[in-house]
Amino acid sequence: MAPRVLVAGLCHETHTFLGETTLLEQFQIRRGAEVLDALGDGSPLGTALERGRELGWQWVPALDARATPSATVADEVVELFWQHLQRTTEQHPRLDGALLVLHGAMVSESYEDVEGEVLRRLRQLPGWKQRPVVGVLDLHANHSQEMARWTTALVAYRCNPHTDAAQTGHRAVELLQRIFSTGQQPQYLWQPTSILWPPTGTATAEEPMRSLVQQAQRIAQSHAPGTEVNVLGGYSFADTYWTGVSFSAVAFADAEKLHRELRHLAQMAWKMRHQGNRVPPSLEEMLPQILAQPGRPVVIVEPSDNIGGGAPGNSTAVVRALLEQGVDDLAAVINDPLAVQHGWNYQPGERFTIHLGPGKEQNPNGEDHHKSSPASQATSRGHALSAPELCSPPLVMEVELVRKTNGRFRLEDSHSHLAALNGLEVDMGRCLVVRRGNVWLLITSRKTPPFDLGQLRSQGIEPRERRFVVVKAAVAHRRAYDPIAAASFTVDTPGPCSSRLERFPFQRLRRPVFPLDPLQHDPLVPEELS
Repeated sequence: MAPRVLVAGLCHETHTFLGETTLLEQFQIRRGAEVLDALGDGSPLGTALERGRELGWQWVPALDARATPSATVADEVVELFWQHLQRTTEQHPRLDGALLVLHGAMVSESYEDVEGEVLRRLRQLPGWKQRPVVGVLDLHANHSQEMARWTTALVAYRCNPHTDAAQTGHRAVELLQRIFSTGQQPQYLWQPTSILWPPTGTATAEEPMRSLVQQAQRIAQSHAPGTEVNVLGGYSFADTYWTGVSFSAVAFADAEKLHRELRHLAQMAWKMRHQGNRVPPSLEEMLPQILAQPGRPVVIVEPSDNIGGGAPGNSTAVVRALLEQGVDDLAAVINDPLAVQHGWNYQPGERFTIHLGPGKEQNPNGEDHHKSSPASQATSRGHALSAPELCSPPLVMEVELVRKTNGRFRLEDSHSHLAALNGLEVDMGRCLVVRRGNVWLLITSRKTPPFDLGQLRSQGIEPRERRFVVVKAAVAHRRAYDPIAAASFTVDTPGPCSSRLERFPFQRLRRPVFPLDPLQHDPLVPEELS
């Protein structure tokens, strides 16, 4: 008889230092049979559904909820997901297992480890203590002890940018199929560390992640078929106990040996810890070199306003600095729903004064129904960043309206990092394209990570033609922008995703931890390995 498999998704990367709450309305929700609409959308869920169907599985869908990285999530989201999961298991008592597409760094008002909480609840349902539960994780998951305790197996992306996100959904299905066909449940192993790296230090084409991922794959290949070894770079903007770098493995045999090898990976990470603490130079320091760079486009990367890391995408720091230097040829995307609302009153060809960026009464996540401003001093999960650390001042300039659009586009690259969350179809909300001479600005209503060239091209802006292109990202933009860039510079600016981790008022993070505390060895790795 074909396996009957519960399938659900819950994906959010939560920036707990932003002083607002991400509400249910900000999630893309699919309920019941609607979950199957993800088939073919290029996401891990979509690929998992396809592979399961090829294997003859009968999918039993519950709910899929996804949202762009942002602030602490309302408990309502967690409870809605759980209600659908619980109801589906009650309506289909003869399920053979579950496949969950998760992120691994989701935090709500009451739960700092949402994934661990959901897995715990599922395991405590009647009949679910022994059923296999396999999940997908983002490479930036903050893997917790509870996640390790309550799952059968978790498999994580191996690449950053996440070009293998869809493939990871395929791997998860193959792992669950192995369990079904052999009847053998693997052991799930986990090794935390005392290391915190900013997103800028987690690119898998660079050290230390490159060597760690390569070594993890060598370890996996030396073990029994089905073995998985995960390298988790962590998400440093979540103030939780287990935030940071960790390793996990799925063992069908030789679990003791594999666990020792995980500890050696942790030792390896500790020796390379300084390479992962990658902090870019300031914009002011790099500006002369940027302006002197020949060719086009010169890409200026602003990780402190990294939309894919939870930032609002509304900083004007780089654009302002270029304009002050007399630059008259650039392209940038700025998320500013109030500016879009104001500019919508004009017609293409008309000129008007636009106020861009933070400092106005608006929500930095691109919505108008949050509970508080980004400069609030506390959140339900702890302390928020102060206003000077969050943003640059607004930019006021006269522009010509080029076009108004609905902001929808299809990814040019089906393996784009953006497909992992959105699938192939992206909605930026209502958008304006404005210009001042050859200064071209795309202003969005919904913050959208700049991981695909189709974002600009669909709105009539060709990035190859501009002298400078401003990109609000840390690593995930590289697949799109590196191939077209004459040069690329990553700079530090004010913003909530700064790589300078000492700026963040951690309250719940385990201590001591590198780089926040002086450490001679990793206290979470046995002394003989340190």
